[in-house]
Amino acid sequence: MSGNAEWKERGDRVFIGTYSRFPAAMVRGEGCRLWDADGREYLDFLSGIAVCALGHGHPAVTQAVCRQAGTLLHVSNLFYTVPQIELAELLVANTFADKVFMANSGAEANEAALKLARIHSGPGRYEVISLAGSFHGRTLATVAATGQPRFHQGFEPLPQGFVHAEFGDPAAIEGLINERTCAILCEPLQGESGVRPLAPEYLRAIRALCDRHNLLLIFDEVQTGMGRTGTLFAYEQLGVTPDIMTVAKALGNGLPIGAMLTRNEIAASLTVGTHASTFGGNPVAAAAAVSVLRLMLADGFLDGVRERGQYFAEQLAGVAGQFPELATGVRGRGMLLGLVLTEQGISLGARIVEEMFAQGALINFAGNRVLRFVPPLVVSTAEIDTMVQRLARVMARLNS
Repeated sequence: MSGNAEWKERGDRVFIGTYSRFPAAMVRGEGCRLWDADGREYLDFLSGIAVCALGHGHPAVTQAVCRQAGTLLHVSNLFYTVPQIELAELLVANTFADKVFMANSGAEANEAALKLARIHSGPGRYEVISLAGSFHGRTLATVAATGQPRFHQGFEPLPQGFVHAEFGDPAAIEGLINERTCAILCEPLQGESGVRPLAPEYLRAIRALCDRHNLLLIFDEVQTGMGRTGTLFAYEQLGVTPDIMTVAKALGNGLPIGAMLTRNEIAASLTVGTHASTFGGNPVAAAAAVSVLRLMLADGFLDGVRERGQYFAEQLAGVAGQFPELATGVRGRGMLLGLVLTEQGISLGARIVEEMFAQGALINFAGNRVLRFVPPLVVSTAEIDTMVQRLARVMARLNS
């Protein structure tokens, strides 16, 4: 097999340059570890950006995928398939929702949610309020909903009907509500802008605004869902239930699948022909997702995520205490954690990530302000210790 350098050269010749890639071609994964084409091993605390929640090569997921691939790869959604029905039943049984629409990604799930909010709210009500710092996808509509101007640049004029409220201030949201407003869209924890949790009282205030003004509340749980924050979905621990919820990323543990969930009376607004997806709920991806959900719902799984997440947060807090010039503390929930950097640390953030890569440890720099850690939920305390030790070594070297 060719090595990293050759694969990089071949890739750079044929790919459009939309990614800043590390100079490694990953060829194999197992649990929380990856190996590149040069045979180098990495401890993966990025997990495909919160996707491979059960780690790489999980035997139950692999078995489900292989079994389904040998049975039925695809039919149109003009027909029923067993894995898709089983997946929808599991999602309904374990959430507030009554109905599910299957998509292929988080952006597609959010597109479906936005369309549902508009059609359900009726003519003249089309405006969606989202939050500054939010991230909802890369399609034109979800980019417009994203509250980060850097993602808008070069794509204007964006679709109309999206406004962004100041983060953390319910009054700022209420000031944007008018006769055109149909929904408020938010993530229970903003991942891409720097691992920023939304306080429970803030979310309760948003829920109250929706109830008072007859608006739909949409939770984007694409990153926070599927056990990432210590419960199957983040809303369960926050005391706030949305009207519509989106999920993707870890749902298929690496296979492309997303879903939009809602209640019966809202779902009824999408009728035959109003929305569709050629590959949404593909049998192989749905079979993978069924296995993922069953594993996560098994006794003790989510308890373990919470316990190890607390342990990880404590270890990261120790690093912050060791290097106060570079870090101020830790924030996040469960296994979605950020080490908050000082101004000096921010200036070194990208370099820390590069140095960690050189040390065989994968993390990223979220929002250009926080080191983000999203390991597989099956990560062990020993692997957490190894990651923290490597991080401390890198920060000590850069701080000298």
